[in-house]
Amino acid sequence: MQDKETTNLSEFTDVFRAPKSGRLVALDLGTKRIGVAVSDELQFTVRPLYVIERKGWKKVLKQIIAVLEEFDAVGLVLGLPYNSDGSESEMSAEARRLARNFSLSLKIPVFLQDERLSSYAATGYLRKIGVSEKGIRKRVDSEAAAVILSDFIELRNQTIERSGEL
Repeated sequence: MQDKETTNLSEFTDVFRAPKSGRLVALDLGTKRIGVAVSDELQFTVRPLYVIERKGWKKVLKQIIAVLEEFDAVGLVLGLPYNSDGSESEMSAEARRLARNFSLSLKIPVFLQDERLSSYAATGYLRKIGVSEKGIRKRVDSEAAAVILSDFIELRNQTIERSGEL
């Protein structure tokens, strides 16, 4: 058995291990669609990219690998959905399963980031900038991925600041 197969799930939430430079890619995992976002190389800015239709693990993996290669990504961040009270949902278990699968299939670290209210924040932002309801439905998943990635980078930076490593 490979060491990677015994990966401890807590390592997916250890933001201290996250690369401090290089592009990060984030995914907002839905049952039918996956929103994708990317950071710049210095991890100062984040932008939504597009949505991937979720049609089988192999197809999704192939598409995600293509995104990671296109942007020369150094880390992958998956949204971890919790219920509003902080308890885990069925989708939380699915996100953890996918994080493990990605970590076994990729050569870059995989992280989980609490995504509570990311879709709500994305929808609010899109409304604020005047996007139509139809446009919101098209863009909300990738915008939510951008919110997840921004939150991850902010949490990582705060963790580093508190540790005194800056």
